Amino acid sequence: MPAGKGVNRVSDAGRQAPDDGVANLDALAAAASGALAAGDGALARERFGQLVARCQRRASRVAYYYVRDVADADEAVQDAFVKAFVKLPAYDTGQPFEAWFTRILVNGCLDRLKARGRRARWMAGSIEPEAPGGTGREAVDHRPGPEAMLLRREQASHLLAAIARLPGRQREVVTLTQLDGRTTAEVGVLTGLSESTVRVHLFRAMKRLRLALRGLADARG
Repeated sequence: MPAGKGVNRVSDAGRQAPDDGVANLDALAAAASGALAAGDGALARERFGQLVARCQRRASRVAYYYVRDVADADEAVQDAFVKAFVKLPAYDTGQPFEAWFTRILVNGCLDRLKARGRRARWMAGSIEPEAPGGTGREAVDHRPGPEAMLLRREQASHLLAAIARLPGRQREVVTLTQLDGRTTAEVGVLTGLSESTVRVHLFRAMKRLRLALRGLADARG
C-alpha cells in the first residue's frame, strides 16, 4: 500500500457524499458515530444533520400522535435529536438507527405526558375560579361536556400509560406498526426480527392493551 493511503480512511470515507456510500440512515449514523470517535466534530454534525433531515417528518408524526400538540411535538423531536447526538458514541452500529432513535423519541414523549398530567392535576386542585357569592364550582360546571372531555383524556392517558408499561420489544413493535403505520415486514427489517416474531410481539401487545382499556371501562362501571 502506498504511503499515506491508509491514513484517515474512516474519516475520508465519512466525507463521501451520501450517494457514494452513506446512502441510508444506518450508514449515516455509523459515519457520524465514527467521526465523533475520531474527534472530527464538524463531520459528525454534518452527517447527523443529514440524519435529522431524513428523519424529521416521520419523527414529527410519531411525536404528535403521542402529545397531540404541534408545539410540544416539535420540542419533543428536537430534544430527541439532541439526546441521540449526545448518545451517539454509545450507538450500536449493528442495530437500525431508526428503531434506536424512535425509542429515544417515544420515551421523551411519555415523559412530557407525565409532566403534563402532573401540571393538570396540580392546576385542577389548586386553581378553581370562584363565582361572586358562590362556592367556586359554578364557574366550572357550566362548561360544555366536561365529563366527556375528561373521559377522552383519561382513556388516552390510560392507553399511553399502558403502552409505556409494555415490555421493550412489544412497545417498539406497537409504536412502529400502530403509531407510525409500518408493516410487520418493515418492522422486521428495522428491528432485526423475523416477520413472524414481529407478529407474535404485536399480538401479545394488543392483547395487553385491550385488557388495560377493558379494565378502565370496568372501573368506571
